[in-house]
Amino acid sequence: MSIYTQKDSNIRKTWLLFTIFLSAVIGIGYIFSQVYGNPGILFFAVAFSVVTSIVSYWYSDKIVLSMYSAKPVTMNSAPELYRIVENLAITAGLPTPKIYLVPEKSPNAFATGRDPQHAVIAVTEGLLQTMDKSELEGVLAHEMSHIGNRDMLLGTAAVILVGFISILADMFQRSMFFGRRDSNRDTPPVMLIIAVALSILAPLAAMLLQFAISRKRESLADASGALLTRYPEGLASALEKLAKDTTPMRRANNTTAHLWIENPFENKKKTPFFAKLFMTHPPTGERIAALRGMKI
Repeated sequence: MSIYTQKDSNIRKTWLLFTIFLSAVIGIGYIFSQVYGNPGILFFAVAFSVVTSIVSYWYSDKIVLSMYSAKPVTMNSAPELYRIVENLAITAGLPTPKIYLVPEKSPNAFATGRDPQHAVIAVTEGLLQTMDKSELEGVLAHEMSHIGNRDMLLGTAAVILVGFISILADMFQRSMFFGRRDSNRDTPPVMLIIAVALSILAPLAAMLLQFAISRKRESLADASGALLTRYPEGLASALEKLAKDTTPMRRANNTTAHLWIENPFENKKKTPFFAKLFMTHPPTGERIAALRGMKI
């Protein structure tokens, strides 16, 4: 499979998953609205989810950088790192993102920021100490691809939909236990049973779809990064080193784990199929195999 075919395939699969996701949200919202008999509750759930997610999206860079005590990098403090990022940005046709250094011995990197004009790439001290130039370039190209592919925007949209479903399900369950008993008197029993089942299963299904979209975006960033450097082996070799490294991340946080090129909490060994469904990243071995199977 060529790099271009891999990239196009990942884009199609991502948007197919997102379409399924959005359709499911609309369907669930319709069923709950029929049971409630009050569409105003739906508007509240949507508004709450959208507002909280947009605030997080708008200030994502400041929040994450503060959590990891990241410090800005200049041309004088890290000339090779700065030049690699600058050259990749020129090649990708993107503004040069701000560069930050995270005081962690565990090798890793992430990209954040609400758009390419406010993008940030952060790397750990361990990454700079572990990778050679081609490997570092492969990792940075992967992160640059997240910026170019607008993955923060897509990720925020997915979070909004998951949040909407979770809030709606929680409100429905509370109304069943603490609401007025006569409010559902006119609701067909079949519709009520479906709504109860959805209130339990829909949040889990939404979360699984969010993870699936995240895995596709990681695969897309791998393919796009390889296309950017024209050297897939650089990123493949870097991922091998990341998989073998056992240095724990001191400030690892579940809420931001999906941002890193390798999730600090996910098992680096062979993963059973069921466990893969709950992963934000494809298994590292599969990513390496895909990169080494690409043709330029």
